[in-house]
Amino acid sequence: MSITSRVTPPPAGTPALSPRRRMLILAICCMSLFIVGLDNTIVNIALPAIRRDLSASVSGLQWVIDAYTVVLASLLMLAGSTGDRVGRRRTFQTGLALFTLGSVLCSLAPSLPWLVAARALQAVGGSMLNPVAMSIITNTFTEPRERARAIGVWGGVVGVSMALGPLVGGALVGSVGWQAIFWINLPVGVAAFVLCALFVPESRAPHPRRVDPVGQVLVIVLLATLTYAFIEAPAAGWGSPATLGCFAIAALALAFLVPYELRRAEPLIDLRFFRSTPFTGATVIAVCAFAALGGFLFVNTLYLQDVLGLSALHAGLYTLPMAGLTVICAPLSGRIVGNAGTRVPLLVAGVTMAASGLIMTGLSADTPVWQLMAAYVLFGLGFGMVNAPITNTAVSGMPRAQAGVAAAVASTSRQIGQSLGVAVIGALVTSAVAGPFATGFPAASHVGWWIIAGCGLAIVLLAILTTTGWARRSAARTAERLAHAPDRTADAS
Repeated sequence: MSITSRVTPPPAGTPALSPRRRMLILAICCMSLFIVGLDNTIVNIALPAIRRDLSASVSGLQWVIDAYTVVLASLLMLAGSTGDRVGRRRTFQTGLALFTLGSVLCSLAPSLPWLVAARALQAVGGSMLNPVAMSIITNTFTEPRERARAIGVWGGVVGVSMALGPLVGGALVGSVGWQAIFWINLPVGVAAFVLCALFVPESRAPHPRRVDPVGQVLVIVLLATLTYAFIEAPAAGWGSPATLGCFAIAALALAFLVPYELRRAEPLIDLRFFRSTPFTGATVIAVCAFAALGGFLFVNTLYLQDVLGLSALHAGLYTLPMAGLTVICAPLSGRIVGNAGTRVPLLVAGVTMAASGLIMTGLSADTPVWQLMAAYVLFGLGFGMVNAPITNTAVSGMPRAQAGVAAAVASTSRQIGQSLGVAVIGALVTSAVAGPFATGFPAASHVGWWIIAGCGLAIVLLAILTTTGWARRSAARTAERLAHAPDRTADAS
């Protein structure tokens, strides 16, 4: 079941927005989410072309993906609180400008290091879009049922955009070249920037959080070193000083981060949110679902193009069943969540994603097409179902004034999951390849598919655990504490 939040009225003097304008604001926010979500997956289908043009290694291809997701994950919570402080519309427009500029630089990159750097710039802009847009939506749609439907649409766009990435990317790479996958962001980014200036009212939190530079640095160090260790371990060695050193630094960063954030009056990560079992469960589910997605797309792209020898366009068409099921199921999931809660879509998501991974554990160069299609259909169905309950649970029950921070935690968990999926599954699969890549890759990929199946089973267990009466009571207690907690901003000042 979803958590029903107590809705506070808009601030005094805030003009009422017409239903038409509210829907337009929702559309603008979804435009930004679409290009960020699309960019998460559209690059996967272009990896073989990028490797040929820029002479990149497999680890280099992992960095093309993870440079984006790691930076995005590192800055999302800062961006959410920044929007609450300096103005959500202003932060949103800044993010659109940086994301569009980064897309242009990606398309012009002459070498792999330049492409990785441009992807990082894209991510800086992207970090200002998702949590701020969710905060705008939460403060625009104040009636609980209407807001649940808007969040359902939002969650649906996440699934649709990420599922369409391989299909759209395949068409662009096959007809124009890999640079074209970044051009698609330009008209959408410019249009969203202009429409935002015209129709989105400026808003701020009444008591925004202060910047937490120490916490921010610790988060960046934790994610960067952990990702670096996994990606570079196959080449450097799992027991090499560099790999062990990175794991040690990541552990130390985590050991310092948690107690430091608990002591702060205005932490970067408000750990009080995690007293809610549904909120914590939604965070872990997001990590599992997006780790499965990241690993699935990375391994599947290399299999289709490097093992089967398909073109980018042909490989994108192969994934059409996955994209189609996600497009169908994402809005359906939002409606189910709004009417009946989160348990059913989460159970469906977990079972089907696990089944998809299990089908692929026997992958070989001779695997029949019908078996691949069955796996794609099941994964698309599951991924389409999982996003709306994640988003709804993360935001429901939290104070509207901190909607940006709560939404940023959910978005961060998605990006962390995808980063780890590409890094961990990519590293384990690469380490297991024996002999020539094209012949050794299918058998080596089996460990990755088992991990994906395990992620699906974890979602099933968490779906059951987080929708019990005990879990709902913990959510209610957390919402009550947050609603009646002392003004921590005032205390800090």
